Amino acid sequence: MTGSSTINIPGTLIGKAGNGAWLSLLLSGFGGLCMLLMLLFLNRRFPDLSYVDYSREIIGNFLTVLFGLLSITFILQMESAIVVDIGLFMVSSMLRETPMYAFTFLIFLIAGLTARAGIEIMARMFTLLMLLSTLSVFIVLAMGLPDYHANFLLPILPKGFKPVIHGAVFTFGFPFVEIFLFGMLLQYVNVGERKLIPKSMIIALAASLLTLLLSTISGILVFGDYAADKPYSLFAVARIVEFQEIIQRIESIIGISLILGSFMKATITIYVFSMFAGRLFRLKDCSVLVMPLALIGFLMGLVTFDSISQWGNMVTVVHPVWTAAVFSFPLLLVTLSAILRGKRQIP
Repeated sequence: MTGSSTINIPGTLIGKAGNGAWLSLLLSGFGGLCMLLMLLFLNRRFPDLSYVDYSREIIGNFLTVLFGLLSITFILQMESAIVVDIGLFMVSSMLRETPMYAFTFLIFLIAGLTARAGIEIMARMFTLLMLLSTLSVFIVLAMGLPDYHANFLLPILPKGFKPVIHGAVFTFGFPFVEIFLFGMLLQYVNVGERKLIPKSMIIALAASLLTLLLSTISGILVFGDYAADKPYSLFAVARIVEFQEIIQRIESIIGISLILGSFMKATITIYVFSMFAGRLFRLKDCSVLVMPLALIGFLMGLVTFDSISQWGNMVTVVHPVWTAAVFSFPLLLVTLSAILRGKRQIP
């Protein structure tokens, strides 16, 4: 879920919430926890079914298809947005003369092939990649310690609490609401290990929140009020890291972390997208959708926006409202319906 958010979120969030950005993350993280608890409740009630399957059992086929089509609109945008973020980062910060499609095409191709290989291959591969990506971020955070200034954290709420709420809405829409996608994956956990799902996923959510908190706070500690002017604040922190004139300009580590995180997130999204659409339309083989969906995502990345500012407005303003309508509301409706109907036997 974290993916590229450690790179993309801090600067934009600080611009919206100022020094209260970490409070925004705590609020949106609580919202993400609520979504996770709803998914865990439904998974405990229907352990062998995916979100689409138990939604049909609870609210009926018509509403499931209706809400499912709405969800598909954002999942399609989401898979494109994940990879576009990589392209925008690379062409604006590292390889300015390279066309963006050179990055997005390769990422979509590799992500599609990986998703086509199946969830077991993904899980084995991502264990190592996740460790490398996380280690890269924490190396930068640790080596930036000499440049931290604690006084930059104050005042916490110079403009009141309203900017904090604004930042919380933004970060709930990206990335915490994306927990919704795991409703299609929980059924694959081995039967003997299903008791570990709640504890494991809550710890994972807490770790993701902690990573975002540290990345955001590090930007404030280093740049103060100017952190809002750094669209990729963690990348900017990595640029100024210096240790005894031996270790300098380690921003490439953050670039690697971004690529790895976004690749994993794009792969999971494409895989879940194929599962979601396949179950929604009752296809026998969902894997046939993987490569076409990856191609559609690549093409959308070429035509979705005309400028970086337009893309920024879409991510920060449109996405939170969009995700609330197509992810949060349907999940809440299914959960409340399941609670009101009580436990029932699934044929």
